Amino acid sequence: MRSFALFLALFVAGFAVMAVFAWPLYDALTPTFDVKFHRVANRLGMLALLIGFILMARRLGVADRASLGWSLARPQFLREAGLGLLLGVATMLPIGLAMFAFDLRILKTDLAIDSSLLVGIAFGGLLTGITVALIEETFMRGAMHTAIERESGTTLAVLLTAVLYAAVHFVGRYRIPVEELGWDSGWRHVAGTLAQLAEPLAILDAFLALAAVGVLLGMVRALTGNIAACIGLHAGWVWVIAFLRETSQPNETHPARFLLSSFDGVVGWLVFGATVAIGALLLPFYARRRSGVVADIAPNQR
Repeated sequence: MRSFALFLALFVAGFAVMAVFAWPLYDALTPTFDVKFHRVANRLGMLALLIGFILMARRLGVADRASLGWSLARPQFLREAGLGLLLGVATMLPIGLAMFAFDLRILKTDLAIDSSLLVGIAFGGLLTGITVALIEETFMRGAMHTAIERESGTTLAVLLTAVLYAAVHFVGRYRIPVEELGWDSGWRHVAGTLAQLAEPLAILDAFLALAAVGVLLGMVRALTGNIAACIGLHAGWVWVIAFLRETSQPNETHPARFLLSSFDGVVGWLVFGATVAIGALLLPFYARRRSGVVADIAPNQR
């Protein structure tokens, strides 16, 4: 549990840096640069998190390629990530289609769908999916999973990373009007970004769905011994969800509206149940692939 506590402390430190230094930095920049306070605060927090992550990974001995989940030789890593991407799309797409088939989500009335829009969503969604997957999987299913697994075993590594993975999705976007900015803006910004976590019952369905996804990714990580498949699956799911969010909205009058969370109108009880079913398909598949994947680990990384 010590490793998990240290990673939690890393997030606390990042938010503390935002709270204390965001306003002084913004105040120093504004006479020369046209910057937004929320961007200054968020970038400052991410920088603090990145520096802290690098230092902590070295301290815990998880800064090498194998510990970060990148132990496969590059060609094999790319093949496994590519396969994961295809499987991610193939497993999430039926869920999205079901939402449309049962009118749980409906097309946005003010949206003109054409080829340029779809190409833009496809490119942007894929780029976002890959970027998010690379960052989150390297951090959570890479360094964090390895550190906890060495200390407390695989089960706790899977569960604890899944809980944190779910929680970070509720660090929301928050804006303070320019006329209300002041010396305490950093503290108010942090409080605003964490506001959703202060109402756990309101986000319970989305939290459990995301935690289930985190457990599934953690189990794939444990089975394969690397994060290639996790990156691909994660990116594929985000890609499909990008299409859903950009082109449709929840049908608020539907009697089964509760199946989609109020958090984002996508994840919720439906996705929770679907994740269990997806896991029943993917986990045996990756268990069968494990011997072949492990055999291709770069010799110098064994």
